[in-house]
Amino acid sequence: MKYITAFFILFLLSHTSFAQRTKNARQQKAAPDTALPPRTVVVTSEFAPALKQTSKINFNGATPLPDSARPKLDYNIPVQNLSFAYKSPELKALAESIDSNARWNNTNFIKLGFGNYTTPYAQAGLSLGDGVNSVINLNGFFTSSNGSLPYQNYNKLSLEGIGIFTSPNHKNEWNANAYFKGTTQYLYGFQPDSLKFDKSDLRQRFASFGARLGLRNKIKNDFGIDYNPSIGFNAFGDNHSGKEFTFMYDVPVTKSITDVFDFNVGINGSFSRFNGDTVTIKNSIFNVEPSLAYKTSNIKIVAGLTPSWNKSEFSLLPNFTADVKLNEEKFILQAGFIGYYNRNTYQTLADFNPFIQQPTELINSLVKEFYGGFKGSAGDHFTYNARVSFLKINNQPLFINDTATGKSFQVVYEPGINSMRVHGEIGYTAGEKFSALGGITLNKYAGLDVYDKAFGLIPTEINAAIRYVAVKDLLLKADAYFWDGSAYSTKTISTGKLDPAFDLNLGAEFAFLQQWKAWLQFNNVFNNKYERWKQYPALGFNMLIGVVYSFGDLKTK
Repeated sequence: MKYITAFFILFLLSHTSFAQRTKNARQQKAAPDTALPPRTVVVTSEFAPALKQTSKINFNGATPLPDSARPKLDYNIPVQNLSFAYKSPELKALAESIDSNARWNNTNFIKLGFGNYTTPYAQAGLSLGDGVNSVINLNGFFTSSNGSLPYQNYNKLSLEGIGIFTSPNHKNEWNANAYFKGTTQYLYGFQPDSLKFDKSDLRQRFASFGARLGLRNKIKNDFGIDYNPSIGFNAFGDNHSGKEFTFMYDVPVTKSITDVFDFNVGINGSFSRFNGDTVTIKNSIFNVEPSLAYKTSNIKIVAGLTPSWNKSEFSLLPNFTADVKLNEEKFILQAGFIGYYNRNTYQTLADFNPFIQQPTELINSLVKEFYGGFKGSAGDHFTYNARVSFLKINNQPLFINDTATGKSFQVVYEPGINSMRVHGEIGYTAGEKFSALGGITLNKYAGLDVYDKAFGLIPTEINAAIRYVAVKDLLLKADAYFWDGSAYSTKTISTGKLDPAFDLNLGAEFAFLQQWKAWLQFNNVFNNKYERWKQYPALGFNMLIGVVYSFGDLKTK
């Protein structure tokens, strides 16, 4: 009952409250509106979240602070000038890496001319091969003259072929050459000049034929070895039943031990046999050349000893050289103490003096040389080279006039002679437009044991050469020679000294068509009748004029 009673009480209270709220609402509607209007919210768009816009970073350029320190810029640019060696070595042709953008065409020329003294001149050069696997050069030369003196005639003929052939794997290279050389002159220097001779009695004719074959590696093999062996022979003879045969060989090998040390060993020598009118002479030299080389970018030192056998006579020769570079290639110091043999054969002696008699003995000269010097460049155009040498020479050949008419020279040997040699060169080059080279050699001979003077050897020699491209296709050139006269011994055993000699040659060459050039040459411009050998005056002023025809130039694709 109490739950029912509570229910009715709550129902009555709720009904009373609802009736009261209804009554109040009617009263408010009927009464005047004196209250503030209610606030309203108008939604114009949906909510879109957004980040706060950040401020932009501005970079303002600022000038650097002044720097009083001067920057130091180091450049390592190799010098491009030519460096002229003291003595020109034997030229050895090497295969060139042919540019794939160039096409090899055979280059050939023919040069013809004629001059006074009834002087014809002919020269030709031919090139064969593809320029990659083979290159062959053929050269020929001929000239002759008839001087103003009786029998002052001579002619020269030379032919030569040089070939370079690459192996199929391009790791090795074969090189070969063959040559022929013939000269004819007459012994016109007899005294008194009233003597009568048949021309055939005065004729002095020499001929030589030879060949050489060599092999070298273009790429160092797996054992770090470089090699360049070669063999050759030469046959030489005159018109008086003199014949000489010479065989030569050279086997140099270099083994790289480390990056700076190399071991060199070489075997070389020659054997010759001369058959004359009355004598037969055998001459041989055999050398073994071991040495150790130390090489860096600035220093090269070679140290070794050379056991040598000269006709079975043993000698142990020094082989010590040093080159030190200062200031890169611009200044190089040189020093050395070396020993070697000069091979004296009938051919080498006749090349030096074509008026000699057949030798009755052939002795090789032993030379021990101590030298010091320097070479390098100054600026972009100048090069220089200077050397002072002290030499001790055993069995130096000398030349004296025969005691009958003086028209021929006897070869004698000085057992011991001391020599001080001073040599200097200076050169200037300006691209391919201008070049000049001058050299001087001073020889002081002393300490002779048998003979009073160094007969036939020049004490002082000066030479100069200039090449100048004046305008396009016009080349001007000049060559000058001066030497102090050598000592001589006449047929009456009297001694003396020849007068100094000066010879100036001028020349020009210019193109007048695409493949044609004209050339002009003046020899002995001052018409000096000097004597290189006693009783043999040289030709006077000589002029030649001619043309050159060239064909087969190298062209790019």
